[in-house]
Amino acid sequence: MTPDAAAPDSSPDSSAVPVPDPAPVPTRMLVHALVREDGTVDAGELYTVAGLLGMTDQQVRLCVKRLVAEGRFTHEGRGRKAVLRAVADATGAYAPDAAYVRLAYRQDHGLAPWDGVWHLFAFAVPESERAARDALRDTLLHLGAAPLHGGLYACAHPIGPLVEARARELGVAAAVTSLTSTDLRVGGVVDPPALAAALWPLDGIAARHDELADFARSCLDRLGRPEPLASAERLSLAVRLAAVFSYAMTPDPLLPAELLPRPWPGTRARHLMATCWTALARHPATNGSTPLPRLFALYEDLAG
Repeated sequence: MTPDAAAPDSSPDSSAVPVPDPAPVPTRMLVHALVREDGTVDAGELYTVAGLLGMTDQQVRLCVKRLVAEGRFTHEGRGRKAVLRAVADATGAYAPDAAYVRLAYRQDHGLAPWDGVWHLFAFAVPESERAARDALRDTLLHLGAAPLHGGLYACAHPIGPLVEARARELGVAAAVTSLTSTDLRVGGVVDPPALAAALWPLDGIAARHDELADFARSCLDRLGRPEPLASAERLSLAVRLAAVFSYAMTPDPLLPAELLPRPWPGTRARHLMATCWTALARHPATNGSTPLPRLFALYEDLAG
């Protein structure tokens, strides 16, 4: 799919917010993020927003070609007048886990206090089933568990049912042991916040949230200006904010407030993100009749 020769220049707009992204937006994510409620993506809008995000037309063309070849989208028409149509629900390519994000905000508001219970998981999967062993380990890490020793992990949340389901799926359920404890001791450390600081890379997680907070503040500064946003700039800000939010949240085990330093940067960053998203969703665009992508409804619901 090639842009029309007479199409407007897709180079970055000088009016866009000049904020460095800690998490550049992948081209594939951009395509999925611009899917509208009717399942379509306007190619002209796609190329314009891509330009604002520093992507080349060639990057977009190649990405669209791959997505069509994979059967994820079909396209009708040519160049910037083309329309892409999602073959299936494309939100999974950019959507955060809704339950995970809602837990984060519940904790931020003091609605999910910690019960003082550590959830422990041990497994001994043989080398002959290495792929299953690695997949189970990755699942534990993804769910916010931290390694204590070889094959032994701890988590502050009751993730047992999810771990057991994954172990059954991998065919290694018999190799998994789980238990709970209220007096976990690691190398003589027993104080829960001290254990959390020793087991999870809190400094690195906090730094990502600081970057999210900085980016959200920069967006709020732009939204506070009297001039309306062009539709493409509004969309580019939305996509960038979603990408930076995902970047900050991906390594976060969502430890309960009782285990974290005070104040915790994640709480402030998520508050700013929600404030920014609400302002962005309500901010008038110069061509406000343009249909908004699913991204707006998704994040407005999660951050609301």
